[in-house]
Amino acid sequence: MLGDVSIAVTRKAVKNVHLSVRPPLGHVTLVAPTGTRLEVARAYAISKLGWIRDQQAKLLAQARETPRRFVERESHQLWGRRYLLSVAIKDAKPAVTRDHRRITLTVRPGSTLAKREQVMNDWHRALLHAAVPALISQWEQRLGVKVSGYFLQRMKTKWGACNHRADTIRLNTQLVKKPKDLLEYVIVHEMLHLIEPTHSERFVALLEQHYPTWREARAELNELALAAEVWTHPLGKPAAGVMP
Repeated sequence: MLGDVSIAVTRKAVKNVHLSVRPPLGHVTLVAPTGTRLEVARAYAISKLGWIRDQQAKLLAQARETPRRFVERESHQLWGRRYLLSVAIKDAKPAVTRDHRRITLTVRPGSTLAKREQVMNDWHRALLHAAVPALISQWEQRLGVKVSGYFLQRMKTKWGACNHRADTIRLNTQLVKKPKDLLEYVIVHEMLHLIEPTHSERFVALLEQHYPTWREARAELNELALAAEVWTHPLGKPAAGVMP
């Protein structure tokens, strides 16, 4: 504890100290080389206290989505663009369509908020399933790895995750709201874990080699509006998976 700042310290087989302030609430983590004395880690954190407070202030000021109600003219994000929602009440199979400026949600009379949300979530998953396989295939050839499968999941703490033993990756369904290049970044990040499972210096070097704009992509994910639920640490320097 440094005053009102709580710092979680982890010792790992790394060469340098890594200090992170994680979105959205500004949780602070410090990864130090194995054998580092706690007093040394504390002194380092004290020297960075001003930077820590500055980063926490920026995160607390970050925009956040209000809970969606799925009503007429509500604003919705898709692939980094803002659309207005149009709700059509019909005695027909629920569906979602989109044109260049509007998303139309068709639901039956008396549909509940939960049902409308489910229809929209199913559509989001379908869009991701249409986009993800081509990106994986493209990067399998470039990285020389093979993904045995991928999963879509609403995650509260990560944009993605990798099971390098099973050669699978997991992606946050909220990525459908972000620009497609950020989806690609998360996919590349997780696929690189098939080569290097940890967030080591080797992993960072691989990111630099294959996705040199990764820092910009990470920063953009951090700057975009957060989902309505509370995220415990979406991006920043990662603990596991992407850096959500």
